[in-house]
Amino acid sequence: MSSKRKSFEKGHKRKYLVVIDDTEECDRAVYWSAKRAGRTKSQIVMLRVIEIADRNQQWLGVADIMKAEEQEAANKALDKFAVRIKDIARITPDRVIREGDTAEEIVKLIEEDADIGILVLAAGTGKEGPGPLVSGLGKTAGTFPIPVAIVPGHLSDEDIDASS
Repeated sequence: MSSKRKSFEKGHKRKYLVVIDDTEECDRAVYWSAKRAGRTKSQIVMLRVIEIADRNQQWLGVADIMKAEEQEAANKALDKFAVRIKDIARITPDRVIREGDTAEEIVKLIEEDADIGILVLAAGTGKEGPGPLVSGLGKTAGTFPIPVAIVPGHLSDEDIDASS
């Protein structure tokens, strides 16, 4: 993971990568990213990862139905947050849907798109901790190819406005 970031070179634009999932705090990462991207004239990439556990064990027809349902749910989630980002910052975000392990797909996308300069995650507020993605990436943050911004899940829009 050593490809050079190009977001500040001519013909390129810095991008904030936001992982779209079904957690309550996801909106905090989206809001922070939209505010920052709007202020810095950057772009946002929304990534939704469909985990494909146990699909190979299903009958082919059932697996196809499951995949179609997951794609529909992914698009619905991306639609919802695309509207939110456009309302906040007048930006039409890029949309990416991948299948596989979320952490692996994040790294692959960063490697593929040299304009992605910041990964934005939101930390959960529950007693079970900040969430599996934040916890997992926290262990490898020292080797990550780009900065990772972690937005506390309890911050209000006003709190984020005051700090971003």
